[in-house]
Amino acid sequence: MDLIKYGVVEIIPEDELVKKIENSIKTGRPLKVKLGCDPTKPDLHLGHSVVLRKLRHFQELGHIAVLIIGDFTAMIGDPSGRSKTRPQLSFEETRINGQTYFEQAKKILLPERVEIRYNSEWLGKMTFEDVIRLASKYTVARMLERDDFSKRYKSGEPISIHELLYPLAQAMDSVAIEADVELGGTDQKFNLLVGRDIQREFGQEPQVIITMPLLVGTDGVEKMSKSLDNYIAFNDPPFEMYGKTMSIPDELIYDYFLLTTDLSPTEIENIKKQLNDPSVNPRDLKRRLAWELVRMYHGVEEANKAQEEFDKIFVRKEIPDEIEEFEIERGNGKIRVVDLLVQTGLANSKSEAKRLIQLGGVSIDGTKINDIDAIVGLEKSFVIKVGKRKFLRIKPKFKN
Repeated sequence: MDLIKYGVVEIIPEDELVKKIENSIKTGRPLKVKLGCDPTKPDLHLGHSVVLRKLRHFQELGHIAVLIIGDFTAMIGDPSGRSKTRPQLSFEETRINGQTYFEQAKKILLPERVEIRYNSEWLGKMTFEDVIRLASKYTVARMLERDDFSKRYKSGEPISIHELLYPLAQAMDSVAIEADVELGGTDQKFNLLVGRDIQREFGQEPQVIITMPLLVGTDGVEKMSKSLDNYIAFNDPPFEMYGKTMSIPDELIYDYFLLTTDLSPTEIENIKKQLNDPSVNPRDLKRRLAWELVRMYHGVEEANKAQEEFDKIFVRKEIPDEIEEFEIERGNGKIRVVDLLVQTGLANSKSEAKRLIQLGGVSIDGTKINDIDAIVGLEKSFVIKVGKRKFLRIKPKFKN
């Protein structure tokens, strides 16, 4: 229970979980611990790792992780935490996205103790009569108790009927696999509780639900999300993962250690003490965090390389060893920096290029560019830097 409760927000109800574990030990039957996976975006980030790491804890205790790939429910679109209707995906899109999910999840989970199920197996077979019978087991009043539905209803935002079916469909996943425990973020609490109610309606022992904190993204404000570009992905290259981690606000350091690393509770407690010690520079702890995360997803050697490269660029202010090259036609021997940024893809538009220059985010061979009308010569190669981590070597192409 100490391991299960570590980093958790709520266990509902805890006494039932204790009984389930006692019975599991007595009978030798492992618990089925369910996690629903949304295949709308196939790339996993550290926000996903919070629940995946808790699932790994259950595996280490001898239980079975059941990953439900929501290929059918993704065609509805989970409205959790949304102020408006989510876009629906086609069945083919959900399958394509779901294929990469497990490969990434294996970076955390024990593959030999995982069952992968697609919820189209059972939801796709339900008739309209089945759906009506299922809908009769829950009331509109109960559904509107959900926070996001309640807010949208009061503000006059539309709520489609199919969205009201989403929690029921997710509940049927629990019924189909006879889940003992279901994990989710705090924003999933309502859906998980519906699962308990519907399991009872089908004569099953209701699942225990365990909610985990939502990881704040690198911006220090919003929940980690790809759409907000404040995420650190499992598949980020080592240097990018290291650099993104170094960019998080100091106040998030402890939460990231607690929720995203595999350090022991004793080590985490020691880090908490260091964060409260005025003589300790939080930057040193952030370096440790960045190294640990790269080590977990890419190995020790890549973690050491990423740290050395980061120090080289940001501490010693040197240029990285390996820089992508871009050949450019020499033309009349010069080019506006704004046009260069767009041509190389370092900016998506001229307006974005001007904004980057105005914010002081562009330099050439170490010299900051402050003038949006600045022109650079094309007589020789040079290195252009955008932001903190983007470098590109420009090589003028001479005509024969």
